[in-house]
Amino acid sequence: MLTIMPRGVRAAAPSSRCRPGDAAWPSKTAWKQLNETVGGNLIPVDFPIALLQKDPDSDAAKQLWRNLKNPYFIGDNPGLTETLGWVDAWDTKPSVYAVAARNAQDIAAAVNFARENNLRLAIKGGGHSYQGTSNAPDSLLIWTRHLHDIEMHDAFVPQGCEQTLKPQPAVTLGAGTIDLQAYEAVCTQAGKYIQGGGCLTVGLAGLIQGGGFGSHSKHYGTAAASLLEAEVVTADGQIRIANACTNPDLFWALKGGGGGTFGVVSKLTVRTHELPEYFGAVNFKIVAASDDAYRRLIRQFVSFYKENLFNDHWGEQAHLRPDNTFEISMLSHGLDAEEPKKVWQPFIDWARSSSDYSVKWPVTIGSIPARHFWDVQWWKEHWPEVILPRNGSSLHALIDDVLVHLIPQPTLTLDDRPGAGSNAWWKGNTGECGWFIWSYESLWLPESLLESGSQERLANALFAGSRHSYFELHFNKGLAGGPPEAIAATTDTATNPAVTTAFALLIAADAQGPAYPGIPGHEPSIVEGRNAAHRVDQCVNELRAITPQDGAYVSESNYFQKGFQQAYWGRNYPRLTQIKAKYDPDGLFIVHNGVGSENWSRDGFTKL
Repeated sequence: MLTIMPRGVRAAAPSSRCRPGDAAWPSKTAWKQLNETVGGNLIPVDFPIALLQKDPDSDAAKQLWRNLKNPYFIGDNPGLTETLGWVDAWDTKPSVYAVAARNAQDIAAAVNFARENNLRLAIKGGGHSYQGTSNAPDSLLIWTRHLHDIEMHDAFVPQGCEQTLKPQPAVTLGAGTIDLQAYEAVCTQAGKYIQGGGCLTVGLAGLIQGGGFGSHSKHYGTAAASLLEAEVVTADGQIRIANACTNPDLFWALKGGGGGTFGVVSKLTVRTHELPEYFGAVNFKIVAASDDAYRRLIRQFVSFYKENLFNDHWGEQAHLRPDNTFEISMLSHGLDAEEPKKVWQPFIDWARSSSDYSVKWPVTIGSIPARHFWDVQWWKEHWPEVILPRNGSSLHALIDDVLVHLIPQPTLTLDDRPGAGSNAWWKGNTGECGWFIWSYESLWLPESLLESGSQERLANALFAGSRHSYFELHFNKGLAGGPPEAIAATTDTATNPAVTTAFALLIAADAQGPAYPGIPGHEPSIVEGRNAAHRVDQCVNELRAITPQDGAYVSESNYFQKGFQQAYWGRNYPRLTQIKAKYDPDGLFIVHNGVGSENWSRDGFTKL
């Protein structure tokens, strides 16, 4: 049991953290001792982008620009993050040193060193944080990339729960495990399902701590809802087990309370689920000939969604654009090749029946064995046309009817670096590599808006929003319509309870990239970025006007989120602050807009 020392006994924490050049900055001898303690895994952090500033026209610089569109290259480099910055908010900056952790003991040594020397800590696994929480200049980085061991369990019982919980199938993952690694081990090889994310290079540890979603969360619940146990290093340097029976308060906080806030996770054990026979996809576009026709198209879809798609068989996205283009990019769960066609035929027929609408080709509707959905080798052998070279074009299909059975898009892109093996990512995620964000906002839309008396109001607000900015509806990121057990499991997490009564998460965003300040010809457009942020805010405001509470998803939200405490965690925030005070009373773990961050300056160096 954790014992908290009385405040009069524990020395007061300094009000400002130490930076290089300060008199209190650790000596070379101290750093050498830390390196010995972690088995030689303390490394000075290189900043590859510096090459672009020194020699922007060199062949090496041109290759680096190309590599900044490869998420594996970015993830393999401790001095890079997938997002390079955000207008008027932050630019990615490297830590001074990184501990390339190989076990929990390495993490504990780094935590103790940072605490004893009053250093700023940063933690990075996948490095996907839009809000810059996985990097901090002048800091010590705990880099978990190499912690990716995976162990399957047929009958797992959390430590200390032997008398209260039944054994269940599970998988234990190192904190550096990314989605594709988990899917290959659990789905492809073991024939089970793990609730990871949609993007194949996202880190599971950050996803779970952020309460994250995958394409099929409507069926299984959030990633945090499947957490059974965590090994975590807390601010006092202790390696702790957190589960429903041991440190249950810390365990609850790790389920959606925000990454990098309550400790450094080294290992996670999550529940595995039954894998359905099929996963499938539906992809098509419809262009409306006028604004009025577009409004009617949106209204028709709202009704169609409520009657046919508002269930746990359907996830992913509908896209609405200011040019009156409506795009569907959805995935199905447990439906064979014929069932999705029957579902979507009436909607396609409705659009084709009017000259006001043009259905754009190709229309792709199909299903494949779920066990092969993330099986890169299987895709190579059976459907090589969906493997997209990094400088190639996307799949072009022959169309023989309005509805055709094709393999799901988006296509896969391969990591073409020597020795990269089967590293791959979805083409649709390439745009997030090396981007510089102009704006990013999210809003949960409550299921009450789907009631017959509210559908017109919802459709009108969606149309009004589309006049300002492109946006997406992510149906898998709102759990309403899902099975009761998935909703119950998610309710027992720290995530804003609004997720359980929302039918979708609206996301509106804009960005450019690769881009970085100070690089001639590649600098972020500040003026254009601010204008885009205004348009995005106007777009989301149209939906806020009909939404009773301003709930947002912490990992995909506005850097300048107003009232982030309520937006991210709702009524759970007071409990999270109590747990934060218990396990990290001096704020060693601070991230932007994280629990307790209101007590620190934006850069995390000065206590307010």
